[in-house]
Amino acid sequence: MNEAGLRAFGAVVTVAAYGALCVATYARHRRLRLAAEERDAAALSGSPDASAPVTLVLFASQTGQAEMIARQTARQLHASGTPVRVLELNALDVATLAAARRALFVASTYGEGDAADGASVFVEHVMNAAPDLSLLRYAVLALGDRQYTNFCAFGRALDEWLFAAGAQRDADRIDVDNSDPAALATWHAQWGSLGGAMAETDDGFAPWRLVTRERLNPGSAGGPVFHLALHPETGALPEWQSGDLVQIAVASDPRRARDYSISSIHGDGELQLLIRQERHPDGTLGAASGLLTSTLSIGDSIALRLRPHRAFRLDGNEERPLILIGNGTGLAGLRAHLRQRAAVGRHDNWLVFGERQAAFDFLYREELEDWLGTGMLQRLDMVFSRDRTERRYVQHRLLQAVVSLRAWLANGAAVYVCGSLQGMATGVDAALREIAGEALWHDITASGRYRRDIY
Repeated sequence: MNEAGLRAFGAVVTVAAYGALCVATYARHRRLRLAAEERDAAALSGSPDASAPVTLVLFASQTGQAEMIARQTARQLHASGTPVRVLELNALDVATLAAARRALFVASTYGEGDAADGASVFVEHVMNAAPDLSLLRYAVLALGDRQYTNFCAFGRALDEWLFAAGAQRDADRIDVDNSDPAALATWHAQWGSLGGAMAETDDGFAPWRLVTRERLNPGSAGGPVFHLALHPETGALPEWQSGDLVQIAVASDPRRARDYSISSIHGDGELQLLIRQERHPDGTLGAASGLLTSTLSIGDSIALRLRPHRAFRLDGNEERPLILIGNGTGLAGLRAHLRQRAAVGRHDNWLVFGERQAAFDFLYREELEDWLGTGMLQRLDMVFSRDRTERRYVQHRLLQAVVSLRAWLANGAAVYVCGSLQGMATGVDAALREIAGEALWHDITASGRYRRDIY
């Protein structure tokens, strides 16, 4: 075979291999989605009116709150005799929505008005279509935070899009600021009696005792960063998975619990956190970070609860290579995944992490370098923005590693991003899209191989 023939044969093999990868990925994602729907069906089994049309309960979640509310809503509807189907917005297609008679949307906005990652595919492929939704009646619960200019922007955009497509509102949109209990109570009251679905649960907060606090970046020009370890005041250590969050209750602002990524796994025997001490312009400390890093003494207790973060768990990606990208205290969620991988002996891990200066801000340096030395980390890229005249961040390192990244992605790697939305997450997102290309990027996002815990 001549050189031109060899090149053509190689191209055919490459295309066939990529096609096989896409088919396998789609099939795996479909199996996972069907398994999730079967679990929902089991949870909602019973005796609703089989002749009544199914109500879709749809959610777009970033940290898991929207999913939790959607499932509570579904349980209420089921208890009142209404057939229900729960779906993430990314699992919803135009035909299913157009055929529905009623749909309830629980939609999170994050950052400056962006849709939650759980709605990214829906926005691209359903909202950009022009379906006739004249048969649909709907309601929207929009979750957001008033400290951002574009409060509940995605929920509002979704509401307006549905109405413009011909759907009829069953109720006015409800905008929720930081899990406002009054707004949530209004939503739940619209869809059946709260009954046992809500009354049988409490707020889940329990006292945990601070047993370790160590500053990891003495001398840093940035805010102090602390490693903390806590044990439950009573009872056994509860279960959680890598990727999950913890919520801290603050007495000075009881309506707004603070979320932090858990940096340990259950097998570590304690709950570990990585916290940066925040200081306001007037010199006062942040309510939660100040409490954790300064006010509490070793042995003191604080109220917290575990919060599942299904969108950032390894679910479905356990057997894949992992590319973990983050900055600052975003290392917490990535470290938990790495500790889980170490526990099960998976070594196909690549960490790209950014901070200020190597001399002061190389968080968990000994642990990371040990993992690199033993091969548990196949690759470690540290990016220290203040160690050179020209600032460089993690997104720049990604663009320098195009060949390796494409090879990992083509080999089925999943990408986990944890850290700040401004600068890091937006820059990383743009870099990854450029590196992967449109077709592969769509496959990665649609199959759950791209997951973020950003703030």
